[in-house]
Amino acid sequence: MALLKLTFSSLIFILTPLLFILLDHLQTLHCSSSASASPSLHHHITKLKGISTNSTTIASVSTDFGRVIKASPAGVLHPLSVTDITNLVRFSYEGPQRFTIAARGCGHSIRGQALAPGGVVVEMRSLMRVGVERIRVCSTEMYVDAGGEQLWIDVLHETLKHGLAPRSWTDYLYLTVGGTLSNAGVSGQAFLHGPQISNVHELDVITGKGEVVTCSENYNSELFFAVLGGLGQFGIITRARIALETAPERVRWVRLIYNDFSAFIRDQEMLILMDQEKKKGFQYIEGSLIMEQGIKSGWRSSFFSGGDMKKIGGLGGEKQQGPIYCLEGSMYYNNVTASKVDQEVELLLQDLSFLPGFSFTHDVSYLHFLDRVHHGELKLRAKGLWDVPHPWLNFFVPKSRIQDINLGVFNAILKNNNSMGPILIYPVNKNKWDERMSAVIPEEEIFYSIGLLRSGLHDLEYLEKQNKEILHFCDQQGIRFKQYLPRYSTQAEWMNHFGSKWDAFVQMKMKYDPRAILSPGQGIFTSSLVDHHPNE
Repeated sequence: MALLKLTFSSLIFILTPLLFILLDHLQTLHCSSSASASPSLHHHITKLKGISTNSTTIASVSTDFGRVIKASPAGVLHPLSVTDITNLVRFSYEGPQRFTIAARGCGHSIRGQALAPGGVVVEMRSLMRVGVERIRVCSTEMYVDAGGEQLWIDVLHETLKHGLAPRSWTDYLYLTVGGTLSNAGVSGQAFLHGPQISNVHELDVITGKGEVVTCSENYNSELFFAVLGGLGQFGIITRARIALETAPERVRWVRLIYNDFSAFIRDQEMLILMDQEKKKGFQYIEGSLIMEQGIKSGWRSSFFSGGDMKKIGGLGGEKQQGPIYCLEGSMYYNNVTASKVDQEVELLLQDLSFLPGFSFTHDVSYLHFLDRVHHGELKLRAKGLWDVPHPWLNFFVPKSRIQDINLGVFNAILKNNNSMGPILIYPVNKNKWDERMSAVIPEEEIFYSIGLLRSGLHDLEYLEKQNKEILHFCDQQGIRFKQYLPRYSTQAEWMNHFGSKWDAFVQMKMKYDPRAILSPGQGIFTSSLVDHHPNE
């Protein structure tokens, strides 16, 4: 029997690459055929409770925050319970006509990852309407159970009532729990606590077979680790148990300006490796580039007063030559420890090499600090600058190649960049990530998270071309980067992206979503695996 299992496993290992070569050839045909729903599928799905095929409703879920890709589903499910979602998935899995399903939180994906061309989009936020408490805080065991459709801002508000808060965040809190955990959830706390996926105790997941599974590190662990950072390929997250810590009350928020890139990264790396027990450091660290246009606009510029911006802008003379670098750090404290925070910040800054006279400080509540991007969002919305194309590019780069990125990208490709939106660059400790999870990162112990979060109001084509130029530069220079929030068009690219994790990723797909029903917008699996492995 053992020999039989070994032989079968070996066969699968051999056949898997051949399978995906075939799937790659099928991709163009499949995408074109699924772009619009057939009349029979329309009739098929309308049998289900909660399905809408109204043209206005369909239009509302046919694009996303990126506003780069559009694709219409055949229908939209507004679930009133988790059972409604389970029934939908099972209907596709067990029925004679397979259709794809995408779980949509706030549609904050960039390149159609939350779309379901010709399939069904599940509006997860509809679960909010049922009046059932979907955020439950356990203060004694320091965790919160939150529905996958819940916004992180609402989780924060609820946990703060108990003097608690999650440890790791994204910069923007108006995202759903299920959405960020399907990717990773990265922000300035990741160096200390890891990404959001490193701070989860347990999940409830609806697999691609329509099965509801509770999983954690200790039970159904295979599915647990696959789903975290799994890009929605193995299941729809309907509940997450998230680790909490005692919430601080106040934040001393500091920004430091550099014109020397080496000093800028040296200080960031020193700060993320600091032993917090010996000397209090920052609990949040991010870096950014300030280009000529960035000094005057964007949601991050609201930190600086008009006089501050004029002072910073003057560093490059009449016309800024190349970027200026900004190190952003925050020290958390409570009213009881308020008398010490000035001294602690001053001692920390003494070890840093920022430009003398170019430190800027705010003191804000913890809630205000975490919700800082939303304040900027409201300003951009008022100017009509929020609902525009967002051709963002996010990627991770090994520490050893960050100087190459500075020279070849920041000071060359982006030299004359005048687009709106921040450009982030900050280091992360690899040891805060769990290698068992599906998320992929560079192999070095320190790597940099780079985010070109630019808006394509009038120059979308130009920014798209520039993004391709940046990725081509990395490829040509042999920089082993990993895209975050990835979207590729071929199986070969996905295999390269996942690297050594690819075979396990395929095996998990075959086990938990063999008909390739879930998250078609990612473009990873374009055909049912059952068709090629009917005995699975």
